[in-house]
Amino acid sequence: MSEQKSAAFDPKVVFGLLLFGALAFFATLYFIGTGQTGGDENDGNAHAVSKSIIGYAGLARLLEEDGHEVIISRNRALLSQNNLLIITPNSFSDPEEIAKVIADRRYTGPTMLILPKWRAAPASYYTDENVDDGWVHLLGGNVPGWAEQLDEAQKESADIAYSTPIELDLEIEERQPGWRGLGRSGKLPDGKFVQEIVDGNIAALVSGASGNTLAGYLDDGGLYPAYDDAAGVQASTSYDDADYYDSQYGVVIVAEPDLMNNYGLADQNRAALAHALVDMAMADSEGLPVVFDVTLNGLGGAQNLLTLAFTPPFLAATLCLILAMIVVAWRGFKRFGPPVAEGRAIAYGKARLVRNSAGFIQRTRRLHLLSGPYAAMMRERIVRALALRKPDDDAIDTALARHLPDEQPFTSRIAALRNAQSRADIIRAADALKTIERKLTR
Repeated sequence: MSEQKSAAFDPKVVFGLLLFGALAFFATLYFIGTGQTGGDENDGNAHAVSKSIIGYAGLARLLEEDGHEVIISRNRALLSQNNLLIITPNSFSDPEEIAKVIADRRYTGPTMLILPKWRAAPASYYTDENVDDGWVHLLGGNVPGWAEQLDEAQKESADIAYSTPIELDLEIEERQPGWRGLGRSGKLPDGKFVQEIVDGNIAALVSGASGNTLAGYLDDGGLYPAYDDAAGVQASTSYDDADYYDSQYGVVIVAEPDLMNNYGLADQNRAALAHALVDMAMADSEGLPVVFDVTLNGLGGAQNLLTLAFTPPFLAATLCLILAMIVVAWRGFKRFGPPVAEGRAIAYGKARLVRNSAGFIQRTRRLHLLSGPYAAMMRERIVRALALRKPDDDAIDTALARHLPDEQPFTSRIAALRNAQSRADIIRAADALKTIERKLTR
């Protein structure tokens, strides 16, 4: 027989543990796929999640507080969507990769490229005191080598050769720290290393004290009335020829990063200029999301099967699989009735032990081996019932004849049991001995 037993653990507790484990597992897989593995992104470099003096976390926070939708992109998929993309590559970035990102967006959305300038090292290298993570020590400025290679990178790549090349001639010199543009003027935080565009196809939006360009937009013959108005120049393309050019989006290039990084935003006037540059870059597309790309800074997640599983149209199949797993787990906990536990193979108690032993002997067909032991046991019981002091077979027969004169002698019955071979003869002879004991103890 089987018996019902209560569960060892509360099903609700077990279900909660399994659910938590499943969610943690899927979250771990997701964050691994998107590149968010728990490393410190505030690494002191020049990108949108860096709070260092050369980072752009302040600009992202400023725009977000002002009501813009700000997104930190760790996925290359956002680079091809309609938004204002701000890219902040480092000094060692691949010029062909940067040129491709810009070229692929010419008919998708406006782009702002902020060039790197500063060489920096962790501040902890230069002091024995404890400093916060992300603090840096500025070592000077260098022109990024890839900036002047953008035009060649576009010309050599068949994928982006159709786009107008970006021609830049940069230099870093000690200048007067003044700047002027977009109806504003002010001073840079540092005049020792001022990065300017001295030549190229860039129309100036913000100029330095030397007259060179600190920030401008790509003058590729496109129709950008908002950019032209901000720069105070005559449009290079007439509206009659705008069938092709009016579908393009502009490219804003900021050569002097101190206009927009955390170093620059320490001044209210420069912060207003940075905000104005972002608003102007949107042109007539106000309300666009502002996307800060960090994949070019090595902080993105690679596109893999895991990220595809959570990306449309594969997201639907992933959700169906998750729901199926939940249903299977739920049916596992909600069975038809409580679980049934099997009973013991050998139950407790003497009677059960004897019954099981007898069944074992019967299965092995060795019943004749019990004749001798059973005859000896019955002899003792009959002697005890007759109260004989010196029991032998003759004495047992004499005493039995006095008590049960109609019964067959003991010696003949015990001889019949010991000589029995078949199962029926053994049982019949054993029952005859048992009958004597039963009558004597009645």
